[in-house]
Amino acid sequence: MDITLKGAALAAFTVALTGTALAQSGSVDQAVGGYSFSEAAEEAEDTKDFHSNDGVLTFAIVTHTAGNGFFDPVYVGATVAGNMIGANVLLLGSESPTDDPAREIEILNQIINDPTIDGIIMTTPQVGAYDDIVRTAQQNGIPVATTNSYDPNLLDRNSISHTGQDASAAAIAGEALVQCLIDRGVESGSIILPNDTAMGNIEVNNRVTAAFNAIVAKLQENGMLENFQIDAGPENVGVSADMNDPANSIISLIESRGDVVGAFAGNNVFTPALASAVEQTGNTDTMCAYGFDLGPAQQDALRAGNLTGALGQQPFLQGFWPVMQLYLQIDRGISAANLDTRAQLVTQENVGEIGARFEN
Repeated sequence: MDITLKGAALAAFTVALTGTALAQSGSVDQAVGGYSFSEAAEEAEDTKDFHSNDGVLTFAIVTHTAGNGFFDPVYVGATVAGNMIGANVLLLGSESPTDDPAREIEILNQIINDPTIDGIIMTTPQVGAYDDIVRTAQQNGIPVATTNSYDPNLLDRNSISHTGQDASAAAIAGEALVQCLIDRGVESGSIILPNDTAMGNIEVNNRVTAAFNAIVAKLQENGMLENFQIDAGPENVGVSADMNDPANSIISLIESRGDVVGAFAGNNVFTPALASAVEQTGNTDTMCAYGFDLGPAQQDALRAGNLTGALGQQPFLQGFWPVMQLYLQIDRGISAANLDTRAQLVTQENVGEIGARFEN
């Protein structure tokens, strides 16, 4: 019997016979610096005894709203990362379904002096409110990472890693909204961008501005700008709406104008409210309505046609990467390695693909 073995088949046959893989052409097993990669990949001996000196790393992740489901995949991502590196991860946050930075700061102040904490991950939606936390963490020798919302003026901002979506990603929804109008043959009307700037969330304000600018630019590009009234308030950070009664606020905006054909909401408070307003005003499957985040309410609204599209900001990564960043900072001395999680546009057509592994 004549058997001819070539290439990969020969290598596989050799392994089967000898139990030893042949060296691959171009393989590298030692660094130019003289050390082996397997040795360099090992965790440092004192990593697990960092700060708390108890043989295990313990990180706390604290968010400004754990009560509406958005941060669920963030907590999942943090847990996955903790499992991978053998660290404890404390999942903490405001119990409120709406933004509650005051409660988050209260929790942070409770844990900042806990001797078992080796690192802190926090959201920073309220600009200027977290400097004392950072200062105390530094004094206690605890590294900090921020996630989700971004405070550009945070104490020592450039030395602290951030994982999150740049507000400019909202332009994706603005462009999609105009394309929706074009596809549906809508030639005129009002477009509203509701927001409550009293929330003090600069990230959301910037999203609204980015979406507004994208809507204006795309309408102008298609020679349609003069036919539409775009209302994002006097400073383009959102037409005034009430965070405590968002659905009725948006209904009032729709009914007072009478010709609303498009809308954009910039966060997890106003997006479900926008969907509810679309349904209650009889605009299901007719208004080009776009929003933010991909919680259960948004997914249901997409399936029902009360939202045309929503932007996901990859929240799994917003939990996973900060844990890994703190670990790398402790074990490798790597810091301030930011990650932009960008955005994915989800519509009625592909909403079924979202959340199958808890990542969105």
